[in-house]
Amino acid sequence: MYRIGQGWDRHPLEAGRQCILGGIEFQDCPVGPVGHSDGDAVCHAVTDALLGAANLGDIGRHFPDTDSRWAGANSLELLREAVRLVQAAGFRVVNVDCTVITEQPVIAPQSAAMQDALAGALQIAPDRVSVKATRGEGLGPEGRGECVTVQAVALLMASQGD
Repeated sequence: MYRIGQGWDRHPLEAGRQCILGGIEFQDCPVGPVGHSDGDAVCHAVTDALLGAANLGDIGRHFPDTDSRWAGANSLELLREAVRLVQAAGFRVVNVDCTVITEQPVIAPQSAAMQDALAGALQIAPDRVSVKATRGEGLGPEGRGECVTVQAVALLMASQGD
């Protein structure tokens, strides 16, 4: 049995904040995502895609922003925990595809590093993780440089039978 889940996340960008996306720090980026955790919208969207595919709710159910335990949390660690929950529910990750929509940072130079970091957390080979990007072209909050938005899709497979 296979299950597909989709995830979506958006964080405002603010000057002077650390910019971490897909577990990778974009050191030269003048803006970074604002969030209760580290604001890594890539990890958050992928986490939601996994949890949704396994019918385990969403990121807010497992890591609520009202819980001080998650303040400043490393989102790769949250993703690792989501993988553990998915595995406990009897599934394994087959592949993940995500699209980052933002004016900055420029994703392409770091996409391979992001694939590697995500693959490590997902316990799959990097060639089963796709990270791509597009710009808002001046339209909407992404195009005005106000936020980063990420869409993700995950495919799970039952670990046994079914």
